[in-house]
Amino acid sequence: MRKGIFLAISLGLVAALAGGSAMAAGDAEIGAKVFKKRCKTCHTVKAGKHKLGPSLAGMFGSKSGATDFKKYKGLKGSDFVWNEENLDKFLANPKKFVGKKSMTFKLKKANERANVIEYLKTLK
Repeated sequence: MRKGIFLAISLGLVAALAGGSAMAAGDAEIGAKVFKKRCKTCHTVKAGKHKLGPSLAGMFGSKSGATDFKKYKGLKGSDFVWNEENLDKFLANPKKFVGKKSMTFKLKKANERANVIEYLKTLK
């Protein structure tokens, strides 16, 4: 009987550890397709070239609000770095994450966010 309980607990622990990361790894190639479909209307990936929103070139790992896009006020004065965790929260619900209106669009599906984040990492 003890062996069965031990085995059940061990399997549960292994499953919890295997699925324990806060965010699943994404695919940059799929992320590029999601970006073209969902983000390209407002953002570019060319440095210094902006649309309704700022260029996203080189933004991964940078400080939030650090852009030369003069119209951009949504994250001015914010104090965080664009990493996987912050991007995931921001893309899921920008207003909730920032505490004020910044970007109105949301990526509700976790897999789409993970893929877009992986794509954003590739932009220099």
